[in-house]
Amino acid sequence: MSIEQIIIIAIVQGITEFLPISSSGHLAILSDLAGWPDQGHGIDVMVHVGSLLAIIVYFWKDVLMLLAGGWDLVRGRLTDPARMALYIVLATIPAVFFGLFLEKSGMLDAVRSDVVTKFKIIGWNAIIFGVLLYVADIAGKSTKIMEHMKMKPALTIGIAQAFALIPGTSRSGITMTAARLLGFKRPEAARFSFLLGIPAIAGAGVLTIKKAVESGAGISSDTYLAAGLTFFSSITAIAILMTMVKHMSFLPFLVYRLMLGGFLLYMAYFTTMGTGA
Repeated sequence: MSIEQIIIIAIVQGITEFLPISSSGHLAILSDLAGWPDQGHGIDVMVHVGSLLAIIVYFWKDVLMLLAGGWDLVRGRLTDPARMALYIVLATIPAVFFGLFLEKSGMLDAVRSDVVTKFKIIGWNAIIFGVLLYVADIAGKSTKIMEHMKMKPALTIGIAQAFALIPGTSRSGITMTAARLLGFKRPEAARFSFLLGIPAIAGAGVLTIKKAVESGAGISSDTYLAAGLTFFSSITAIAILMTMVKHMSFLPFLVYRLMLGGFLLYMAYFTTMGTGA
């Protein structure tokens, strides 16, 4: 694998994991468009490590709060931090069960094996969930902050997150969509989405480690490079988004998703890719 491939994969992962444009969708089509070989599970593990570290570093105060809340739960104390930690755990459960279902059913493997089907699914999801994000952003009342989070809205956002396992949806996008519909302010929706991403990304990383061990993939200087680049691109993307949501709507992301979806659907329906010629 070339150094150029490692650099581009790491940067794309870091940026798209946190902007509401779907990291799984971009990474799924990247190799097909560039004609690259599969990057291997070792790189996959380290880009997850880089993304996870970026959230922990950027939101270190919230992470410490959640850790304190988890300790309070262990001691049987239902403090405000304990409730928030509990809500993060509960909101993660739907994605876990849906992910196990998809893994057992082999549905995602079937999608990945057919390029045309992959482009169609990612293309349509990019458009549909992009429109939903913008509609929710415009319709949202912007009256709640994260400290107003309760069990029911946390579970609702968690159920929405489960759909992000389908390529092209965007984990950050669908969780912010749900949070905006529930009346959370744009920065608060983004904040909860990113904190919810800690167990989600960690869980995905654990599954990837399992696959890496089974395939015999090792850790090398290339994988460390991927982790470092992913970390820096991730923390940059987080900072950019947290600044943007204070001053503007999600319209720029809608425009990007419409362009991406239109391009993928054109490739799938109107080129030799789709016709099989």
